[in-house]
Amino acid sequence: MVVLFILVPFILLLILNLPFKFLNARIAFWLSAALLLTQALLILINSLFAWSNYPAVLGQFLIFKLWLDPLAFIMLFTIAIVVFVSLLVARSTITTERRSFNFINLLLVALTGMNATVLVADIFSLYVFVEVTAVAVFVLMAIEKNRFAIEGTFKYLVLSMFASVFILTSIAFFILACGEVSFAGIHNAFLTNSNIILLNFAIGLFLCGLFIKCGVVPFHGWVPDAYSEAQSAVSVLLAGIVTKVTGIYVLMRLFSSVFVLKGSFHNLIMLIGVISIVFAALAAFRQDNIKRMLSYSSISQVGYIVLAIGCGTPLAILGAILHFFNHAIFKSLLFVNAAALEKKFGSTDVSIITGLGNQLPVTSATSLVGLLSTAGIPPLSGFWSKLIIIIALFNAQQFTYAWIALLASVLTLAYFLFMERNVFFIKTEAAPEGNDGVPFGIKFCEILLAAITIGVGLGFPFILNSQILQLRGLLY
Repeated sequence: MVVLFILVPFILLLILNLPFKFLNARIAFWLSAALLLTQALLILINSLFAWSNYPAVLGQFLIFKLWLDPLAFIMLFTIAIVVFVSLLVARSTITTERRSFNFINLLLVALTGMNATVLVADIFSLYVFVEVTAVAVFVLMAIEKNRFAIEGTFKYLVLSMFASVFILTSIAFFILACGEVSFAGIHNAFLTNSNIILLNFAIGLFLCGLFIKCGVVPFHGWVPDAYSEAQSAVSVLLAGIVTKVTGIYVLMRLFSSVFVLKGSFHNLIMLIGVISIVFAALAAFRQDNIKRMLSYSSISQVGYIVLAIGCGTPLAILGAILHFFNHAIFKSLLFVNAAALEKKFGSTDVSIITGLGNQLPVTSATSLVGLLSTAGIPPLSGFWSKLIIIIALFNAQQFTYAWIALLASVLTLAYFLFMERNVFFIKTEAAPEGNDGVPFGIKFCEILLAAITIGVGLGFPFILNSQILQLRGLLY
């Protein structure tokens, strides 16, 4: 039953907070890790669709309807992988048991919210669980209790409040126009052209809110501070999956299969996407801090997904879904690399750690995999999703956008190679013998994410035939 993907994390959260002495951070870690691995494994063995055929006995007690399709299938797997990686990084970087226990509790709240976000079938429940996830992340971002982390959290909180106002107001207009909030009801209202002016106004408001949640230009002000100043595990969680589920997934879901858009909305979304690609890539050149560079890189890569969603053709949406997954993996990898550098040297400023990265061979090798995939270099996973997006743009006669998206990959490669050269390739002192000082948990995450990036790239033809073509029902 699909509802268990919401109920089990919530029940585990309740159990961990029962007043028993044996419920400590160690027990919480292993139970949470088992939960996340089970979620990923169930999807890998393809039993999730079988579950959806069973009577939803528990679901009868919910006030919202759940649905499961291939898009939700991919989202649930991506959530499980990135949250699991964040959990391992937290175990390696959070030193006190109390803070570790609090982190795991908040992580379970965010997991519950994200799982529910991709499974609900009405726009109001979607908003509720997006906010549940956001509240958990607000607290996680402030867990460091330093001035810069608090500042980043405050920016995210203020802008998220504006986003919530826009989204709630748009939901009110959807209720006025459609009389309901279900995805099917809203879609039917567009098909019958009932209250089309009101519906278009509601779309505009909803779009403003989602642009803030996505962190695209010009609504990106909170992203660099939030990503770079948060605790390492929180940076992985935030950049790897949270903003993608609460922003990009919602945009992808609603604007590909629920809303029926006119050309002006498509043009606006594509324009925002291409501005984000170029502006953020140029801004990344000016960054001396690795995590801030990765933050701007995330904005740029999200721009590719937004551009593809704006294009709106089935091939473009397929490219957006693939780039969603690929970006979640290789961006999580790069932030784990940053966590390794911060753990070893106490900083992620390039000027401070120049030449020292060669002491970390695993981090050096896996960061090269991550940056090449981000730049779209074959045969890594990022190449295939970017290729599909660019081909879709050419097929849709969007030649200007296609060439900009193609050339922006050169910018991405340039600023990442500059960082890689300064941190990892400049020879300074020889690496000391013995342990390099990076915890095993971080090394494991680096190797796991790099293996997925390489494996998806090399095995893309097989994955295309066996898994991705399941998305045809969603796209056509």
